[in-house]
Amino acid sequence: MAEDLDGVRRLVQVMRRLRAPGGCPWDREQTLQTLKPCLLEETYELLDAMDRGDLALHAEELGDVLLQIVFQCAIREEEGRFSFDDVAAMLADKLIRRHPHVFGGATAESSGEVLRNWEVIKQSEKGKGRSALDGVPATLPALLKAQRIQAKASRVGFDWADASGAIGKVHEELSELAGAVAEGDAARITEETGDLLFSVVNYCRFIQVDAESALAGAAQKFETRFREIEQRVREQGKDMKACSLAELDAMWDEVKREQSRVHG
Repeated sequence: MAEDLDGVRRLVQVMRRLRAPGGCPWDREQTLQTLKPCLLEETYELLDAMDRGDLALHAEELGDVLLQIVFQCAIREEEGRFSFDDVAAMLADKLIRRHPHVFGGATAESSGEVLRNWEVIKQSEKGKGRSALDGVPATLPALLKAQRIQAKASRVGFDWADASGAIGKVHEELSELAGAVAEGDAARITEETGDLLFSVVNYCRFIQVDAESALAGAAQKFETRFREIEQRVREQGKDMKACSLAELDAMWDEVKREQSRVHG
């Protein structure tokens, strides 16, 4: 294989060789179905690398995600459906078509206007009768799905005027949940809990906070503090279950103060 090929063409040729007769038995056995968990795993590893801030690791994990794309394109190419070049060309055409303020004569003065124009162009491409919410995968995790649905609805004007409306909805849903709990209606409690979570995610969008990242950070903070409490309990020769809630709560506050000092 010529070493002077550009990186993308070389990658595509390497994959073709791996899938060809006499190539790698494992790569030749893979199907679109068997690659699904691989794509999911590599995506999570990429997100972790982005959080770590390790440039070398980031580049490596981007490559692993790209491998999954090239792999799937190779399978479709073998079927005579489409190639990696076809996918790249379709994407380039779509980006040009949906950015008329860059590649055409339209104007867009803000990100919000760009997104609204994007949605209008997208709807015109897909034809009449489609919902503005189409394109949100049913299998998305609930938190991410809520974010995507709300963002899509906003692009066609179905949204609060500002953050005050969104936070007001949070208070309203919290009150309704409290009422459901007081009544002891299990079905309504579940429904109102969902409404409250959905409204919190919506408020996060207004204040420019990614709900998924914020919740992940809170979970990590809780885990770090809880593990520190466990360690301190062990150092005292005790067991967590033998400690009173007051003792554990006091340790929690102490750990929280110490970590706050460390992180400023």
